[in-house]
Amino acid sequence: MNSTSKIPVTIVTGFLGSGKTTLLRHILDNAEGRRIAVIVNEFGELGIDGDILRGCGIGCDEDGNEQAGQLYELSNGCMCCTVQEEFYPVMRELIERRADIDHILIETSGLALPKPLVQAFHWPEIKNACTVDAVVTLVDTPAAASGQFAANPQAVDEQRRADPNLDHESPLHELFEDQLVAADLVVLSKTDLVESAAVEQVTALVRGEVPPEVKIIASDAGRLDLDLILGLSRASEETIHLRKGHHDHGDDEEHDHDHDLFDSVVVNLGNVDRDRLMTTLETLVREHTIYRIKGFVALPEKPMRLVVHGVGQRFDSYFDRRWAADETPNTYLVLIGQELDGAVLQQAIESAAV
Repeated sequence: MNSTSKIPVTIVTGFLGSGKTTLLRHILDNAEGRRIAVIVNEFGELGIDGDILRGCGIGCDEDGNEQAGQLYELSNGCMCCTVQEEFYPVMRELIERRADIDHILIETSGLALPKPLVQAFHWPEIKNACTVDAVVTLVDTPAAASGQFAANPQAVDEQRRADPNLDHESPLHELFEDQLVAADLVVLSKTDLVESAAVEQVTALVRGEVPPEVKIIASDAGRLDLDLILGLSRASEETIHLRKGHHDHGDDEEHDHDHDLFDSVVVNLGNVDRDRLMTTLETLVREHTIYRIKGFVALPEKPMRLVVHGVGQRFDSYFDRRWAADETPNTYLVLIGQELDGAVLQQAIESAAV
């Protein structure tokens, strides 16, 4: 890109399990020569989404030497809360490489409020080099159609209530509205899982929350024409102050979330039986306060790595790539929740080992 032009930045937000990483993979798989840098924000010491994106065959590597650019993972809280600690130096490093970058993608964590992140683009060094091309908000269509705003509304609501800086009496709908109020584009995800009437129902629900100029489009497994997502030129940082949400903070108020109340349990083991593992994980979610399960699984006699992702009672799994010649196939799972007993969870999951 021209070194004097601003780098366009697309911010992808939405609840846990709404399909943000799936959409990013689709964008990177279909980059068609675009040099894209990715910032992946995760809660806890996960590294899961980053590894999925690195392993999807689009040329990302940790040194940033391949065509799709460098992958950045921010791993200590929601994006809107860590901008002063991690976001700024990451952006500064990308700005230094602006001649090598055509676009930046930022995936926020599942509970992020995108407005403070967009406002960070007013910082002089960032404002002079970057512009927010658009804020893309994903809505879980099956969940919204069933009267929920997330795959596991109780888990999301408990996470929100654990945050001392939010109004603990506000309903989950308010967080839904706050993620929509910042949107320049709304993507209804997983529309292949519901009837057309449900898509129309959710479209009407979202339309009631966003201005007429905000487009709403449907997506099946994150598959969308990239021209619908990138190059929207909204310059969102110039108008974000006009979009009023429930959790707006005054200019002098510090926006500092505390996620110390969440537990992350990491389970490492070798080959497992797929059916026993999935049954075990579904049981653990019912019996413990587990919000999210994500990781990689090694299956006996299978040369491919299995990705497992669970939000609430809904689990997805797919093979993403072959195990590398220098890798020892192993199972690596991360469970996020509250008051988790690591030894109990480890023992339960080990029952699926073969």
